[in-house]
Amino acid sequence: MTAAPVAPTFTDLERDRLARIALTQLIEPGTPLLDTCMVGSTATEVYRRFAEEDPDLGDDGLEARLRLAQIHPDRDLERAANAGFRYVIPGDEEWPTQVERLAGQEHLQYRTGTPLGLWVRGPLLLSDLDRSVAIVGSRDATAYGADAAARIAADLAVNDFVTVSGAAVGIDAAAHRGALTGPPGSTVAVLAGGVDVPYPLRNRRLIDAIAESGAVISEIAPGFPVTRYRFLSRNRIIAALARGTVVVEAAARSGSLNTSHWAYSINTPVMAVPGQVGAMTSVGTHELVRSGKGVLVTDGLDVRELVGDMGEAVPEEPRGPVRRRDSLTSVEKQVLDAVPVSSPASQLAIARSACLHPKTAGTALSRLEALGLAERFPDGWQLAPGAART
Repeated sequence: MTAAPVAPTFTDLERDRLARIALTQLIEPGTPLLDTCMVGSTATEVYRRFAEEDPDLGDDGLEARLRLAQIHPDRDLERAANAGFRYVIPGDEEWPTQVERLAGQEHLQYRTGTPLGLWVRGPLLLSDLDRSVAIVGSRDATAYGADAAARIAADLAVNDFVTVSGAAVGIDAAAHRGALTGPPGSTVAVLAGGVDVPYPLRNRRLIDAIAESGAVISEIAPGFPVTRYRFLSRNRIIAALARGTVVVEAAARSGSLNTSHWAYSINTPVMAVPGQVGAMTSVGTHELVRSGKGVLVTDGLDVRELVGDMGEAVPEEPRGPVRRRDSLTSVEKQVLDAVPVSSPASQLAIARSACLHPKTAGTALSRLEALGLAERFPDGWQLAPGAART
């Protein structure tokens, strides 16, 4: 007699994982409905509400329930595992708790909330993103902007920061490439479709390179395509993963400003790289600075000063070239300004011109002579050659 098959048993965490996979296919991830349903409930409880036709869910719940028969989260998880992907949720050691800052946030363009889970392709653990910086910007990047993004990302990489971006053409791609010049695991791409759906196609090789040593992330299930609204959803995740967000070139309606909005909303630093005055690709970055929502940064050191640990990065105050005049006292500078260039003048005449006592002027003139700034002649004092430019 053949024994009856034994039904698989699941832990609470495994049941929760399957429920979250199903819910993100029942309801578009990032929508306020999903965020609202999760308040005070587990994913398993919310899933059960849809399965049991909870009338409080209204038409959205009824429409979603009609798709339940087509959703098989256990099969999805198995196929993903076979492809080398994993689904990370709260309760996993790898879960990046910083994304929970999105909970309860006001929606922007009908997107908000903590992701139910994150699909991951690549070896980098999401728990290692506690030192990460988002770098975003225009798809129509200039050579200047692309160079700035790459240089900042490269600096962050060698200083143990991970660059988070969206793998788009332009600034995103430049930031990823800059980070890839550093140690393995220095960059992460957050996609608007499944982790197995490279977009844009022209960046497929770049996305593959990121997945080799870092991670490609999405809250959208594998196999699901990119849509316009999913870009808005992924922007909040980019911002929430990072300690701060750098915007490099952004037009007035740039999607990167959507990312900076989320960073500002969850109280992480927003930084902006200045561009050429009047350039359309820098209207958005300049407005961030003008409005006080963004801090002007020019290089990786500036960024690390804002997002690094206390005292980790302290930029030096910018200084011009050191000149001999810099070492003079105020009186010596006063006398130097009174010494003529083309014809000698007496000590008394120089003292009068400088409004000083002749003895004080004489002491200063001796010091200027020792420094090679003034020359003594039988009939007085004159500037030494080149001293006027010192």
